[in-house]
Amino acid sequence: MEYLGRKPLVGRDVFIAPTAMVLGDVEIGDGSSIWYGAVIRGDQAKISIGKNTNIQDNAVLHTDLASPLRIGDNVTVGHGAVVHGCTIEDDCLIGIGSIILNDALVKNCSVVASGSLVGQRQVVGPLHLVAGSPAVVKRELAEEDVEKNREIVQTYRGLAHKHRSNLDGFVKSNIFPPVAGGD
Repeated sequence: MEYLGRKPLVGRDVFIAPTAMVLGDVEIGDGSSIWYGAVIRGDQAKISIGKNTNIQDNAVLHTDLASPLRIGDNVTVGHGAVVHGCTIEDDCLIGIGSIILNDALVKNCSVVASGSLVGQRQVVGPLHLVAGSPAVVKRELAEEDVEKNREIVQTYRGLAHKHRSNLDGFVKSNIFPPVAGGD
């Protein structure tokens, strides 16, 4: 949805559920999915979502004027998570109900456990599992942990195709066409 002259730029093969809200200065990469009830509100600063990333049901993504939001490629943002004005690098999993605050940095291949709080300006190192409120390092991740996260991303890609096919002809107003010249 356009907001003050800014409208979302959506890549190819993106699924946006009909009950999701994507507003303002938002960019969504190819192959990503935005699920039911999710809110992505780029009304204060830019929100960038990479390729093949899934923003699950009822997640909220927002910013402050001085804190844009960047989410990398192949990221899972779990149901009901709140992600605010931070950076999440590639191949991360943000657990159900987690909160990530302004200017936090979650580095590549990390997991924020369900219900955790990553505080303002907190840095989560690469290949770490953090949990708790505030989130603390519980262990380093092994290759099998990273592979499991990749499987979740692929599962959601498949689900997105099924949901989009099921909704074709039902509601197209929230399923954005590809960006011009995005062939």
